[in-house]
Amino acid sequence: MTRLVRSASLLFSGVFAGFLVCVLVLENSLRGFDAAVYVQTRLVELDSLDKLASATLIPAMVTTVLLAIRARGNDRRVVLVAIALLVVVFATTFAINLPINSDQTAWSVQSPPSDWADVRDRWQVAHAIRTVAAVLAFGLLIAASQVGATVRGRSQRLAMSARG
Repeated sequence: MTRLVRSASLLFSGVFAGFLVCVLVLENSLRGFDAAVYVQTRLVELDSLDKLASATLIPAMVTTVLLAIRARGNDRRVVLVAIALLVVVFATTFAINLPINSDQTAWSVQSPPSDWADVRDRWQVAHAIRTVAAVLAFGLLIAASQVGATVRGRSQRLAMSARG
């Protein structure tokens, strides 16, 4: 059961982190364009990307919490740090990104708000923070899975040699 939970945690946190990195690259690319291009692209992003974020972040958090419950020792501590990082992602999303997303759905390509660049910058800084947190969480989960596999393998070899 733990192997399945660990695999699901890695899958969802990895897809989520990769998704955030892709959005970060896209958003960084948009910095060289004017308001109309930025607003048009954001409206396209807002059409479905929030659904993808929810479909990956929520299962990543749930499976990682389940993994922490089942983990032991240093493995558990590493997984708990990953959970804390995912909570940073969740909090940043709810406090900063989602309110801006909600406001941006009403923006017009023909007449963007005068403060569009300031709003873009706030959204992008918050997004960069949550992207770094998500990538670090994913890296910690990878590390925990590798350390756990090494410890399990060593324990199995010791048990086999004690029997032999």
